Amino acid sequence: MSQADIYTVSRLNSEVRLTLELQFKQLWLVGEVSNFVAASSGHWYFTLKDQAAQVKVAMFKQANRYASLQPRSGQQVLIRARISVYEPRGEYQLLADMIEPAGDGLLKQQYEQLKAQLAAEGLLAPERKKPLPGLVKRVGVVTSPTGAAIRDILTVLQRRAPALEVVIYPSQVQGATAAQQLVQALQSAIRRNEVDVLIIGRGGGSLEDLWCFNDETLARQIACCPIPTISAVGHEIDFTIADFVADMRAATPSAAAELVSPDQQQQLQLLQKNAARLQQSMQNYLRSKSPALQHLQHRLQLLDPARRLQQQQQRLDELQLALTRALQRQLQQFTQRVAQLEQRVYQQNPALQLSRQAQQLNQLQQRLKQALQTQLQQKQQHWLLFSSRLNTVSPLATLQRGYSISLTAEGKVVTSAAQLQPGDQLESRLAQGTVISVVSHTQQD
Repeated sequence: MSQADIYTVSRLNSEVRLTLELQFKQLWLVGEVSNFVAASSGHWYFTLKDQAAQVKVAMFKQANRYASLQPRSGQQVLIRARISVYEPRGEYQLLADMIEPAGDGLLKQQYEQLKAQLAAEGLLAPERKKPLPGLVKRVGVVTSPTGAAIRDILTVLQRRAPALEVVIYPSQVQGATAAQQLVQALQSAIRRNEVDVLIIGRGGGSLEDLWCFNDETLARQIACCPIPTISAVGHEIDFTIADFVADMRAATPSAAAELVSPDQQQQLQLLQKNAARLQQSMQNYLRSKSPALQHLQHRLQLLDPARRLQQQQQRLDELQLALTRALQRQLQQFTQRVAQLEQRVYQQNPALQLSRQAQQLNQLQQRLKQALQTQLQQKQQHWLLFSSRLNTVSPLATLQRGYSISLTAEGKVVTSAAQLQPGDQLESRLAQGTVISVVSHTQQD
């Protein structure tokens, strides 16, 4: 353990970042944008994903200020980026320096892929390109016979070399079948073998208009053409695959006509020779300086203050976003607390309590009134019941039926004839009045 090279986490993340950045150069990726955030510092952060995976992307202000669009979540985009590591968290991420909509971007991606493929096969190498002939007597032109390009070429040749013969191999230069027709016209020129140099091209246009000149079959046909070829497609800023596989590229059709004109031929050959020598010398020099350059790049990346500043800026953006979210959560909690207190104050309001007590008092009064009415009804029913029962056993009721009560002179009720003697005086009470009588005789049953 005393001799082991023990890493710190910071050193590990730093060396992993350097390894990734040196191993992988620029990459093109296509995917869907999600979780897009535009920080107040001007930097952009988002996630690029497809159906199976996702990766975090950072695009700093100095790069996104030249972007043609600001991405939005759910948008399909094509980005150019390099791989890096965000050292404070040890997270793998991409640092983008270009972003485009996926539509045009996919065409450019296909363009770059085909260009890289042909370059890997050596079809773009300068050493395989054929020089233009020193003396051109007949020039072939593969283009539309009614387009502006052929008119420009013929105008320049008429002015610079009127004796030069021109053979036109007609073809469409735009549309779905244009690439196939261009290949057929080029094959016809090779088969007939009647010209010293071939110009293939058209006037300017959009990327879609010039897309037939990015066809792989056409590019391979131009690369294997035994006749020296000049690609003259579009304007000076337009580059197609045909430009790279042809023996020479002209900025415009008019420039191509000037290249094959006799008064330019000798200078062109000298320029090509010097360019080849310069390129070879530069390649040798670059190869000799490559190890030292890699060493210096490694040291520069370790000590690059801009890289550290980017890391700190990204960390600052994260802290700012976290602070914003925390403040929003705290504000939401305070709002909820205020709402709860307002509800409690409302519930403790004396007017509300008085209203509730009045409502409760009213309910109790109603209940008391109903209870008194119920109890009164019950007492009335009991009184009627007891009155009925009392009336049933009352002597008055018996008298009302025609009976009477006889009393002796002493006031005793006579219930038997044995209580009386002849000559005794009786008092008989009727329902209405009293009768006084004297007993004449008695009789017992």
